[in-house]
Amino acid sequence: MSTHDPTAELETRSIPRDQLQEYFDAFTKHFLTYESTDAVDVELIAPDWGDQFLAEGAHLYGISYDPKDDAIEFELEGGDHRIVHPREVWVAEEIDTFVKAIQVVRDDGSREVARVNRLGIRTTK
Repeated sequence: MSTHDPTAELETRSIPRDQLQEYFDAFTKHFLTYESTDAVDVELIAPDWGDQFLAEGAHLYGISYDPKDDAIEFELEGGDHRIVHPREVWVAEEIDTFVKAIQVVRDDGSREVARVNRLGIRTTK
């Protein structure tokens, strides 16, 4: 999984389905509440359709997993994006566990890759 930053030290790992809700809730609370991630790109990579960007440069407000619907949801500026029935979920984390990239393998074998650009800490007035 590529994050477009060859200098960053990243750890890539799979997140088990029974840990998805806790994992994404913790990431959202810890990082997205106080950091400005104004540039998230979500790309669909499917053999039948080719590569398509589903979101480019959108602000990311949060990521959640709903075990009842078995769906991952990206809360984006301009509307949410859901991936139902993820077969596999992989993340590339920086040393402080900030997620730079998320790869979701869908039931049909296609993949969605979200790349998150870390822009900095928000200041409150």
